[in-house]
This record gives sequence, C-alpha cells and structure tokens, in this order.
Amino acid sequence: MATLNEVERLLGEMSRGEKAQVLKWVAQDLADDFPGIDSRPDVCGGEPCIVRTRIPVWLLAQARREGVSEEALLHAYPSLRAEDLANAWAYARSHADEIERQIQENATA
Repeated sequence: MATLNEVERLLGEMSRGEKAQVLKWVAQDLADDFPGIDSRPDVCGGEPCIVRTRIPVWLLAQARREGVSEEALLHAYPSLRAEDLANAWAYARSHADEIERQIQENATA
C-alpha cells in the first residue's frame, strides 16, 4: 500500500508527457497479461491458474483436447465460470508451447 501511495504522490508531480511515458511502460508490461489467469510461485508451482482457484490452465486445456465439454468442466469444477474457460482458452492459444510443455510434464509426473 505504501508503494501505491508513493506512486500517486509521484504522479501528482509529473508533467502530462511524463505520465504518458509511465502509461506506455505499464501498458507494455501488461501486454502479455490475461484477465482471470494468474501465475504465482506459491500456487501450483507457479503454473498459470484460474484466479480464485488452484485449477491450472494446462489441466483445462488437456481436458478439452480429450473431448471434455465446457458444460462437463463447469459441472466438475463448481468454482469455474464460463468466463474462466474463455480466459483459459485465450491463454492456452497465446502460450501454446508453455501449455504443451506443462501437459507433457504432468503426464509423466
């Protein structure tokens, strides 16, 4: 929280041009961000998961490949929402190599 307060203070001291530069940096930093998907070292070994859950994206992608319907996934995981699956599919498309590697690693585990 102290960091956010400091950022707010600094923004108040910046020119419009400086603020625009900061905004550009933040946008670049978040360019690979996917809403509803989070990767944290202390959750599922850092694998990307659906927020609010410990359900890894690779697990959902693997189930989809095996023909499991979205309806069945939503029934099997009551904490999931249709929006979560849409976010997972977008993440899996954008990070196909990473998801494939995780599927393979977990198949041999």
